[in-house]
Amino acid sequence: MSAVLLGYRGSGKTTIGKKLADRLWIKFVDTDDLVVQQAGKSIREIFEQDGEDRFREMEIRAVRDAVGRTDHVIALGGGAVLRDENRALLKSLEIKRVYLRCDPAELVKRIHADPNTTANRPALTQLGGGIDEVTKLLAQREPLYREVMTSELDVTNLSVDEAIVYLAKMT
Repeated sequence: MSAVLLGYRGSGKTTIGKKLADRLWIKFVDTDDLVVQQAGKSIREIFEQDGEDRFREMEIRAVRDAVGRTDHVIALGGGAVLRDENRALLKSLEIKRVYLRCDPAELVKRIHADPNTTANRPALTQLGGGIDEVTKLLAQREPLYREVMTSELDVTNLSVDEAIVYLAKMT
C-alpha cells in the first residue's frame, strides 16, 4: 500500500509524510530528495545553475522512481503537477493521492519559519516568496492538485498529529 501526498510548499508533505509512514509501518520517500540526490546539489542550486526546466525534467524521473516503489508514503514536490507526464502517471495509479490544502497566509508563515526553505529552495517568481507569490502559484496549481487527487485534507489548522489521524483513516 502506497500513498502520495501533494500540495504547496509548506503544506506539511514531508513532515506529515514521515510520521504517517512510521505509523503505517512503511517507508517514506520525498521526490525533492530524489532530485537533490540525482543532481548532487540543492534545489536552489539547480534552479540557479541549470534552470527550472532542468529541475522539472529531473523531477519527472524522481516521480516515476517514487511511485514505482511499493509500500511507501510519497511526498510529491509542490510543482510536480505542472508537468503533464506527472499528472498522467499519478492519475493512472491505483493508490491514494491526498491533496494537503492550506491557506496561503498559513503557508507563508510556515515557509518563513523554516530556515531550510530559505537556504535550499528558490523563490518561484519575481514576487520573492511572499503572500503574492503563494497566492499566484496556488491559483495555477490548485486545479492541478485537484485533477490528480483522490481526496483532500485541509491542514491549515491541524497539527501534524491531527493530520496523521485523518490521513491514517484515508489510506
